[in-house]
Amino acid sequence: MILKELIKNLPCSLKGDNTAEVTGVVYDSRKVVKGSVFVCMVGPNFNGHQFVKQAQNAGAAAVVVQEEVESLSCAVVRVENTKYALAVLSAAWFGNPAEELTVIGITGTKGKTTVSYMVHSILESAGIHTGIIGTIGTVIGDQITKTENTTPASYEIQSAMRHMVESGCKACVIEASSIGLREYRVSGFTFDIGLFTNFSPDHIGGVEHKDMEEYRRCKAMLFQQSKLGIINLDDPNWKGIVEGHTCPLEFYGFSNKAELRASNEKLVSRPGYLGVQFDLEGAVSAKNITVDIPGKFSVYNALSAVAVCRHFNVSEKAIREGLDTVKVKGRVEPVSVPGNYTLLIDYAHNAVSMENILTTLREYQPHRLICLFGAGGNRPKIRRYEMGEMSGKFADLSVVTADNSRFENVMDIIADIEVGLHKTDGKYLVIPDRKEAIRYCMDHAEDGDIVVLAGKGHEDYQEIKGVKYHLDEREVVRDILKAEGKA
Repeated sequence: MILKELIKNLPCSLKGDNTAEVTGVVYDSRKVVKGSVFVCMVGPNFNGHQFVKQAQNAGAAAVVVQEEVESLSCAVVRVENTKYALAVLSAAWFGNPAEELTVIGITGTKGKTTVSYMVHSILESAGIHTGIIGTIGTVIGDQITKTENTTPASYEIQSAMRHMVESGCKACVIEASSIGLREYRVSGFTFDIGLFTNFSPDHIGGVEHKDMEEYRRCKAMLFQQSKLGIINLDDPNWKGIVEGHTCPLEFYGFSNKAELRASNEKLVSRPGYLGVQFDLEGAVSAKNITVDIPGKFSVYNALSAVAVCRHFNVSEKAIREGLDTVKVKGRVEPVSVPGNYTLLIDYAHNAVSMENILTTLREYQPHRLICLFGAGGNRPKIRRYEMGEMSGKFADLSVVTADNSRFENVMDIIADIEVGLHKTDGKYLVIPDRKEAIRYCMDHAEDGDIVVLAGKGHEDYQEIKGVKYHLDEREVVRDILKAEGKA
């Protein structure tokens, strides 16, 4: 590809040869080779503009900048924002794969991962090969490639979508996080469908969002680059989310004003199985839809997935099969154990998600609700206080342990959690070693108990002092059962 072709959709000014041959697009100066276009990214702790001379000397065909730089022998492409430029250039470099797929973007505080897997499950049941880009990784067929962020870099997204096209995918579901939207990681193409799940306080402070208004505004960006918006009418924040939207809107929810509605929802429970059942009304009509994931929010998630998939003209059979068989790693995920209790793994790692999971499980009227959890190091301390308070308030027993302590002492983190626990009358005990804490919960579980291992979810590591040690809670459970002769 020549430079002129690569930048044709990018608002920019150019100094230098626009016929230079391009061999790749990079945003890490260490990866520049002859013919590379080097995009100077800017972040809180780095500035790629410092490396333009290095890129030139390595043979770059061009550098893409948003700041003034010294005179260079290679071409200089000046843009307003290099993050946006990377998205547009990456789309061009990979041949605009989004134009060969039906692309669905999902935004919201909670539910993005679960809904993406529900959409995937329904479409696959209908014979529509579908890829996923999100928290658990990039999913193409049976292959999962881990990603650093919920919404990866724009170059990685475009690369993954091209791989999906080559693998025969017809659709792609992307978790469009607020930070991913703000950082232009999902720019450079138009979503066929944008979906809003819900909105509540999260990701405020530090390098995330300065306040709720910025958080909302970033989520609203999805509906300024979608052909159709599908909105949860029951969420009181929906009007703010669609502010400035440029696409037609459809609604789902329990409200009679929604195009697609759920009704007659009920809980389904037996040892090892917690789920929901509901009816579909409006744009799709069906009775007794079953989902093997507990709680009313599972009805909302399923409803939103149907609201998306109906635009693919899928059959009722595909909807039923897709929702009844969907499994989401680390999202209220059941783990098989002997005995008459239920063991679940969930990603709940802040007060909002902790309250949601515990109040949901409380509705199933367990003999006891036991919550094992810790909190992440080098994160706002208020999260720890709030998580401790939520567990103390809603669980019959809290088992406080390690999570990703990062560069903090785990006992200091636990002491902060105890501050929140002490605001309640909740019983708790401290077992710093997470494996031993899991063993305690399993050894002391009683008939009818629900035990939830919160915080790790899909993660298969524990981060301690900058090192990620392998820890998959499913394996821990299996090892404990094996050691006790119960496997």
